[in-house]
Amino acid sequence: MIRLALMAFLVAAPAVAQDNSNLKRLPLRTDLLGWEAVGRVEIGRDNFCTGTLLATNLVLTAAHCVYARSGGRRPADSLTFRAGLTDGQVIAESAVARVVAHPAYVAGNPPDWNNVRHDVALLELADAIPSGVASPFRTDPPVAAGGQVSVVSFAAGREDALSRQRICGVIGENAGLMAFDCDVYYGSSGAPVFFRDQGPPRIVAIVSSGSRGPEGTVSYGMELPSLVAELKHALRTGRGVWPERGTGQGVLRRGSDTRAAGHFLRP
Repeated sequence: MIRLALMAFLVAAPAVAQDNSNLKRLPLRTDLLGWEAVGRVEIGRDNFCTGTLLATNLVLTAAHCVYARSGGRRPADSLTFRAGLTDGQVIAESAVARVVAHPAYVAGNPPDWNNVRHDVALLELADAIPSGVASPFRTDPPVAAGGQVSVVSFAAGREDALSRQRICGVIGENAGLMAFDCDVYYGSSGAPVFFRDQGPPRIVAIVSSGSRGPEGTVSYGMELPSLVAELKHALRTGRGVWPERGTGQGVLRRGSDTRAAGHFLRP
């Protein structure tokens, strides 16, 4: 079982009990303050993941979100990023012009530890979203086991608005992988895992895969800074990027009304 294999790999010390907080829906514009850069990555008409702005025109999400189940690449023009989506209203949105996934991620393979560790993609937006509208986040190294993090995400059953879990726990960390007991589900793929001390929140991982059972939820993510640097370099050079030359004419729309989704991608 993938969960048992990953947990054995990750947990080098006894897991620390966490006093986790409950999910809080963010239905109002005031609730979204500071989280506007987290949005829904819509894939065609029926699927979605969660994504986050790292720059005004770059969205971080999971690599498996940009591939079909068969392993084929999803066309860039089938993807749309909707920042701060709440009950049909968005802070801003844009079509996707170009996509790059980490080359070590093997599309169509099960989520073994190597795939989870490289399950990262960047979406280059057709139109930048100004930082005054949605301020991008930066990435940071992982948090050790026993530490506290938070997650902001969409998921099945709560796909119409962001939800935030203010406190959840890191239950394992090893060799570029992290395990959390945060409350995530289908649609949370790519959701940012935040750490915050004295400064603004930083993304220490994104949700790649996980399982939910009677004993709770365990999800997995990866160490980000070096992977993100590689993907930014790929966008600059064009290596592994699709389409090779952007042809999309995406339009940035602020405060527009949009509804979507029925099916969900497996985390």
